[in-house]
Amino acid sequence: MIQIENLSFGYKRKKLLYKNLTLNLEEGSIYGLLGKNGAGKSTLLKNLVGLLFPTIGNITINGYSPKKRLPAFLQTIYLIPEEVNIPALTIHKYMHLFAPFYPAFNKEQFFSYLGQLDVKDQGKLNTLSFGQQKKFIIAFALACNTKILLLDEPTNGLDIPSKIRFRKLISSVFDNERIIFISTHQIRDLDNLIDRVVIVDNGSLLLNASITEIAQKLCFKTMSEIDDKSKVLYAEESLKGYSVVMENTNQEDSKIDLEQLFNGVTENPAKAKAIFQ
Repeated sequence: MIQIENLSFGYKRKKLLYKNLTLNLEEGSIYGLLGKNGAGKSTLLKNLVGLLFPTIGNITINGYSPKKRLPAFLQTIYLIPEEVNIPALTIHKYMHLFAPFYPAFNKEQFFSYLGQLDVKDQGKLNTLSFGQQKKFIIAFALACNTKILLLDEPTNGLDIPSKIRFRKLISSVFDNERIIFISTHQIRDLDNLIDRVVIVDNGSLLLNASITEIAQKLCFKTMSEIDDKSKVLYAEESLKGYSVVMENTNQEDSKIDLEQLFNGVTENPAKAKAIFQ
């Protein structure tokens, strides 16, 4: 379990990226961390692995304090950064050098994941394209079988077929003992993958809700006219009228649009808070 209590962080004393952030992440969920560019998504992930430290507040992960960087803690968590920088090693050399740090690493799984992501062995890893390097790191991270997996913009650099393979692979390796926390601003890449949505903006937590709860409390639909604007969280003009996110007072079934949800929550946080309280 990840427990974040009253976390404040900033690179400058007078400008905090986070202000008194409190958030609990539990096993058995794939979380989507959504936020604008510069909202501090990468910063939060780095705090979770102890690469950065809170100015105020505490982070506890399965009983460990990340800032201590204890080996027993580090072998249970893996962060895939947005920008990967792989040394000039072959696949086998990389595996023999770094796999021993992760006791649950599985070699057979590793090569299976490489195959599923269509990563070709072409000698030194640093000669691969950025997309191929990203897929290599994803395969290695999954084969480490850590209880917590943090992914920062994992689909950056991936083409459309690779994004599909990535989603299928994440779904296949997930189990009820893991926490997978995916940070992205490419919201549509998380469709049908996550089961909880976390939205941050201006240093504050605006939403932490399950997909089930969102579907129960909000309705996503197209309307020719908007009769009652008091129930609307977000609306944008479309070819057929208005694409609307509104309170689901009639218990309608609708398909969640994460992009519209994000726009609604960030543009109208007070109303979103009232709906989800």
